[in-house]
Amino acid sequence: MANETKAERIERIKREKDGLDVIADIYRYAKTGEAIDPEDIDRFKWYGIYTQNRSLQEEGDDTQYYMLRVKLDGGYLTSKQVEVLGEISVQFGRESGDITTRQDIQFHWLKIEDFPEILERLSTVGLSVLGASGDCPRNIVSCPVNGFDHGQIDDVRDVVVALNNLYRGNPDFSNLPRKFKIGVSGCNKHCIQHEVQDLAFTAVKNGDELRFSVSVGGGQASNRRIADHIGYVKRRDIVKIAEAVARIYRDFGRRDNRNKARLGHLVDEWGVERFVRELEQESRVELERYDNAPFTPYPRRTHFGVGATIRKGYNTIGCAMTSGRISGEKLLKLGRILELYKADGITLTSTQNFVILNVHTDATEPMIDTLQAVGFHPYPSVFEARTLACTGLNFCKFAVSETKDLAIEVVEYLNRRFPDFDEPVSISINGCPNSCAHPHIVDLGFVGAIVKRGDERLKGFDLIVGGHLEGKESRFAVKTGVKVASDEVAALIESLIEDFEGSNSINFGNFLLEKYAYESVMASTA
Repeated sequence: MANETKAERIERIKREKDGLDVIADIYRYAKTGEAIDPEDIDRFKWYGIYTQNRSLQEEGDDTQYYMLRVKLDGGYLTSKQVEVLGEISVQFGRESGDITTRQDIQFHWLKIEDFPEILERLSTVGLSVLGASGDCPRNIVSCPVNGFDHGQIDDVRDVVVALNNLYRGNPDFSNLPRKFKIGVSGCNKHCIQHEVQDLAFTAVKNGDELRFSVSVGGGQASNRRIADHIGYVKRRDIVKIAEAVARIYRDFGRRDNRNKARLGHLVDEWGVERFVRELEQESRVELERYDNAPFTPYPRRTHFGVGATIRKGYNTIGCAMTSGRISGEKLLKLGRILELYKADGITLTSTQNFVILNVHTDATEPMIDTLQAVGFHPYPSVFEARTLACTGLNFCKFAVSETKDLAIEVVEYLNRRFPDFDEPVSISINGCPNSCAHPHIVDLGFVGAIVKRGDERLKGFDLIVGGHLEGKESRFAVKTGVKVASDEVAALIESLIEDFEGSNSINFGNFLLEKYAYESVMASTA
């Protein structure tokens, strides 16, 4: 079917065989070794499986390796589950391991013949890959300390479970126009980035009454838009609203153009008023309207260090993992540490970090010492805390530039250069324009691009600056026109921090906006 557009091809593939139905083929291909139908490879995504870029393969190695994303409900893992993930990484994935921005974990270097054993090992500890990707509801993000945090507005773990039960393996929602990203939070720091979710429910207090702010249509790639706040609902109505939004999106979202197929595109096409009218009719829930509640600024949406829990005498410990990279050996060590200090487990965060849950007060400082000794960061520097990186060129077929190792190198350099710098700064190193590492909502976003230096074409980045999330005060990063090669990134950030320290500004993000706006004006008048 040579005349098919990309959208037509994907829609035909989904009509001919639902993505949920490819699991039997995965086992068949693993057992028989037969050539894999390229259309089934597209369907593999519904089980979190992607083909891997061949950048790091040795010459003569023709093996097709795969990435596997494990979908973690609420981002939660027990010590045993952490150890099993570590074993999978060591035995099948060459020690690879990446925490994602949707509280999942993914591995590389996997072979098709190993998937039956890998999936069985995951199943024995209650883990799954179903719905980890594909045109269906993705992992529902939530606050990593929900249900534990002493300062939480509401414990929404049961709501997350109810939504997962609604969507998981449900053929009614396995063929959406594109991916569908949901967040639910009872956090008093509003840490799930509700402004850029397709659909989000954020707990707020209206006087003494608990309500959930509903926002729709957020996104960061082809659908780059701040979500519209459309009203408030009672807790009991969240599932009704979520189901109705998914049905509306399924039935009316565009399927003729993959670049205009996200929920936000439908909201733009209809307008907010019509969307709300259709939603209220479909859900039979009337949204409450009143002034928007204030939301925590993005730099303060963190859970690092020791936090008090609702269980007296116990704490949480939030740890940073620069770029989300965590090796199989570190996973194994983390599992053993959790068992040694009798913690309840961990929750991964939407900023590629993790929080340890319910650590006894007497064990907290000894556990922190142990974590630091093996390379985790309970008290991260400002650079360790908020530096994100996508999969990058080593493994991703869309990437232009490598990211993970570069992010680690940049953070180490900045830590040495500015050991006492304490102004919140967020950095994203993104290998292509697809925004997987959220470059448009941070202070310094590096977006993969080819950079010319004389006659050379080098792997590098376009610089965008000034992204920020804070409810209706949110903004996306703006283009600067600056291009840097990969080995120039650290030096550029260094120079910007030096300029900031020599200025009168008290906010790094605002400083960057002012700096590049001024330079743009000067260039245009030169």
